[in-house]
Amino acid sequence: MSNNIEEKIKQALEKVRPNLQADGGDVNFVSWEPTIGKVQVTLVGMCAHCPMSQITLKQGIEAEIRDAVPEVKEVTAV
Repeated sequence: MSNNIEEKIKQALEKVRPNLQADGGDVNFVSWEPTIGKVQVTLVGMCAHCPMSQITLKQGIEAEIRDAVPEVKEVTAV
């Protein structure tokens, strides 16, 4: 079941990826911790240094993933 959730998370990331890439950035999946409902991602390119990256992470990336995968409680950047 964990692999199925991981695939859904990756599909949700694909939905936000074009917007990030349009601004010169991107996001990469790092890990899924099912026991605590936590997803870790890395922000790359312009997103890695953007002062708005935390807003993008929470209101864009996390919102999209949580809508698609209710098991996800939090998304953090590493």
